[in-house]
Order: sequence, then C-alpha cells, then structure tokens
Amino acid sequence: MEVKGNAPICLPSRDLRSEIKETSAVVGFVPVQDLIDIVRVNSPWFLTFGIACCAIEMMAPSMARFDIMRFGFIPRATPRQSDVMIIAGTIPHKLVPTIKTLYDQMPGPKWVIAMGNCAISGGPFSYDGQYAIVNGADKIIPVDIYIPGCPPRPEALIQGVLQLQTKITKGLIDVNYRAEKIARKTKRKH
Repeated sequence: MEVKGNAPICLPSRDLRSEIKETSAVVGFVPVQDLIDIVRVNSPWFLTFGIACCAIEMMAPSMARFDIMRFGFIPRATPRQSDVMIIAGTIPHKLVPTIKTLYDQMPGPKWVIAMGNCAISGGPFSYDGQYAIVNGADKIIPVDIYIPGCPPRPEALIQGVLQLQTKITKGLIDVNYRAEKIARKTKRKH
C-alpha cells in the first residue's frame, strides 16, 4: 500500500475492543501510611558524610559500575533532605557534636548505617589509653545497619542498603519507639 501525503498512522490489525471483556472491577483500599512507607523504602536519600578513607568506598557505588541509584538510593548534600546517614570512617571526639547536629537536622523517620570497622568499633585506633577516637557510632546515635570491612567493598554497601530496605519493609525497625526513646532522654536532661 502506498501512502501519499502525511506520514502513516499505525493502526492495530484487529479490533481490540472485542478482546476486552467487561467485568466488575475490584477496588482495593490501602491506608495512606502504607503507601508512604512503600515510597520511603524504595527511595531513601542518603547524606553524603564521609569522614575518612571509607568515604571513597561510599562514593564508589554511585558510579556507573555499581549504580546504587537503581535501588532509589540517592545522595544528598543536606541533612534536611536525607533519610539515611552513612557514617563512613573514624569518628574523632571533636566531630561528635557535628554528627549529632546533622542527625538532629534529618527529618524523621531516619536511619543510620555504620560503614567500616572504624565507624563500628573504632577500628585499629581502638586501644587502651587512646583518647581521641569514639569506639563506635552507636555510642552517639542509634545505628540500624553495620557494614564491616577495612574498607568495605562497594558491594557491601549495596548489600547494607538492601538489608536496610528489607528491615524497613518488614517493620523490624520501629521508628516511633526510637523517637519516643530520644524524647525521654532529652526530658531527663532538662
């Protein structure tokens, strides 16, 4: 068939209306909070906060080879738009107020990943008599996922992100309990 003038319009070769059967539609209702939780699980934004050598391994999954963004895990440079804080590296005592401030500025619900041996337990800098290094991020803020290694591979961070998403989906991390616990601590201080 030769077409003159305008470009041809693609038409189906058969009538599709005959294949669509009229049935009664089933409509399901889901609580709005469940929909929000699904979105939250599939698009956590993480705070780009690298302290030491583990920061390089935190940046590597964002590159094309690993592409952590395909899991919805997007880096943000501000705590006010972040859901997840990744503490990657050695934590000196001088940095503790900054970490607490950044954690407090994050909107709830918020999660924390401790990446690397230094962030988990002080690493090789943890010994008797040392005074400058915090022996684990969980001493200052609540940590949800621990990623061991010195430094941990980018695949380990991706596994940690997937583990965090699984924990959030299954309800293993009770954000409301954590918020109440923090509120109780601040009441005791005042």
